[in-house]
Amino acid sequence: MPPDTDKRMLLEQLRIDRSQPEGALAPRHRLWFAGGLLALITLAAGVWLVLSRPSGLAVRTVMAQTISSRGANASVLDATGYVTARRQATVSAQITGTLTEVLIEEGDHVKLGQVLGRLDDTAQRASLAQAQAQLHSAQALLAQYEAQLAQSERDVRRAEDLVERKLVSQQTVEQARTQVSTQAAQLQGQRKQIDLATANVRSAQVQLGYCTVRAPFTGVVIAKAAQVGEIVSPLSAGGGFTRTGIGTIVDMDSLEVEVDVNEAYINRVQPGQPVDSVLNAYPDWKIPSHVIAIIPTADRSKATVKVRIGLDLKDARIVPDMGVRVSFLDDKKPAAQSEPQPRGVLVPTTAVRKEGDTDIVFVLKDRKALRRSVTLGSTLGDSRQVLTGVSAGDAVIVDAPAELKDDAPVTVAKP
Repeated sequence: MPPDTDKRMLLEQLRIDRSQPEGALAPRHRLWFAGGLLALITLAAGVWLVLSRPSGLAVRTVMAQTISSRGANASVLDATGYVTARRQATVSAQITGTLTEVLIEEGDHVKLGQVLGRLDDTAQRASLAQAQAQLHSAQALLAQYEAQLAQSERDVRRAEDLVERKLVSQQTVEQARTQVSTQAAQLQGQRKQIDLATANVRSAQVQLGYCTVRAPFTGVVIAKAAQVGEIVSPLSAGGGFTRTGIGTIVDMDSLEVEVDVNEAYINRVQPGQPVDSVLNAYPDWKIPSHVIAIIPTADRSKATVKVRIGLDLKDARIVPDMGVRVSFLDDKKPAAQSEPQPRGVLVPTTAVRKEGDTDIVFVLKDRKALRRSVTLGSTLGDSRQVLTGVSAGDAVIVDAPAELKDDAPVTVAKP
């Protein structure tokens, strides 16, 4: 083929085909365009989500509270202790026996005298029947002796009449009188036997009553210690086969708090002194309380003195052995009735920060932390009295991060 022909063919292949419309794209180009547009939309949505997400440090807030008349008393001493029950009993049978019924479960409320369980009473019922039979036999024998005595007394009267008429000797009368005296003594002895048989019946009834275990006082069952078929005994036995009780009952009305106070500070505690008790389980709940008594002895190993504290408020949330933090309050009365009421509000101690010589508190407003200089008053347990700078109802930030600054954006952490 000539060289010119080859050149023409190559030029024809390189020529652009303008027969298609200018705006039309090849199918492959359209796919690339759609994919790029989708990627651009996805990227824009991601940027919008990031920018719209709340920013700032996560903080916790607490509302500033007004100071009540009781809260005006400053804490003079803080201590820890536990809730205890003055009336608590592990209930057991007074005899050894096998349980046939257990009628309690943990959490049950029981009343004084309510039946808690029963023991096998077969032997006790048999003993009672035997004692009753002996009593009936003694009563029947008494009736026989009474009839014999009555006959002997009639014989004496007839013998005395015959002696007056000289028909019998004096000895016959004396023998008749002796018979009466003997039978009278025998009758008296039989009456004593009846008393003994009656006492045996009462004893058998008491033993039978011991087979029924009853509640010694009104309270709540906090432990069930035995099951049907187990042997219970008032005395502990080796081997672990014998239970010493079927359950434990607590009188919830007798709950109080016991704390150990360092002997160096016991002079700050007085009987009747007001106290704020806070359960570890409910840290935001202050229970009004008072000092019942100071136990007049010290623990030499811990150098502490035990103090009993009464709870002025009874509640189902208070249960034995709960941990408690108590604040002994200053119970001094104001000098005059015209003394002004305490000023300011109460905030947690952890909300106050020291910057140089200035005390500050951060307040949450419009999702920003606002720095406020405050004037502090007295310490009331875990709270501080703020005289100026914070108002009641303000959301103050507690445990503020060290990097928190004024007007910084923050987010409230979920509790």
